[in-house]
Amino acid sequence: MSYSHLTERERYVISHLKSARFSNREIGRRLNRSHTTITRELKRAKARYPDAIYWYYWAQPLAIERTSKARHYRRQKNLRLMRYVEARLNKRWSPDEISQRLRVDYPDDESMRISHETIYRWVYLDASVGGDLYRDLRRGRNKRRRQKRYGSGRRFADRKSITQRPGVVDSKERYGDWEGDTIEGKRSSGYIATMVERKSRYLLAAKLENKKAATLTNKKGVKSALGFCLQLD
Repeated sequence: MSYSHLTERERYVISHLKSARFSNREIGRRLNRSHTTITRELKRAKARYPDAIYWYYWAQPLAIERTSKARHYRRQKNLRLMRYVEARLNKRWSPDEISQRLRVDYPDDESMRISHETIYRWVYLDASVGGDLYRDLRRGRNKRRRQKRYGSGRRFADRKSITQRPGVVDSKERYGDWEGDTIEGKRSSGYIATMVERKSRYLLAAKLENKKAATLTNKKGVKSALGFCLQLD
């Protein structure tokens, strides 16, 4: 079952049932919720108002306040977690390694959890105010590099749009129409050029040294790698 936050109505029911001394398990059963969900809700409320009885009129605004705060900012209040992250960044660990290692070092402590993405946000936020944590990143960037959208790179001057392709090619009624593509392995472990004949689905594939445009568009190189003669002109 997918997770969903407690609603205002559910908090209203919890407050009344809890005041009537129902157990967390019974409250969860009546709301069709896990008893651990009820327990967490009561613990969060008690942490803010330790001497108050749980009541919906202040529990709901508290929940709204909680969700309005970005999770990575809430994590920054955990000094133990921050020191752990900074210590390993100083040792040139990657954010992904730190995130995974936390689960090994603190298997039962949910407060010691952070994603690699959040670590990057911390580092770049620190850099924006003059900090130097970014120097411990393996690439040493002080801000996130803007990702290029697919297809936003350089285009060939004589490139033709796929919309100009003859209708007979789409119909797959004849042999001799080929489609080319490239495949990149996990973490750039290798590259393959593929050519598929549209009607027969006959496939030719060959390993490439890299995914550079020059390698893919080199007529002699592509012909040699795929082991057949294409009319590329």
